[in-house]
Amino acid sequence: MAGIADFTETELWTLQTTLKERWNEDEFQLQLADAEIRLSPSDKEATDCPMVVWNHEGCNFAVFKTGLQKYRCQFFYRGYQQYGTGVFEYDDLGDCIISLLQVQADHAREQEMEKEAPPEAHARGVEKK
Repeated sequence: MAGIADFTETELWTLQTTLKERWNEDEFQLQLADAEIRLSPSDKEATDCPMVVWNHEGCNFAVFKTGLQKYRCQFFYRGYQQYGTGVFEYDDLGDCIISLLQVQADHAREQEMEKEAPPEAHARGVEKK
């Protein structure tokens, strides 16, 4: 099987543009790398896939290109704090990025709400309203 092609200039532009719209910043330091991942849960061996990584306000984001118009994504704070969108694979890079950013924003908001909740609310399992 031939290798998976690197991200194209158009794909990188899509990433940069979406990030700029999300955070109203001009440039993001996108880092290109490769990752070994199993394309299917039943695969015994990993496949080299291009990936793009960036960081924003302490959160790391990764988008993996797993084939022609096939993408996976995750965000993480530390190695043991990895999160996905709940979608195994996207066929549209824009949808992949937007979903990733939305899930991360929701996660960050939930974390902030937990910090702001009074201690007795945590003990009762009640959210602050």
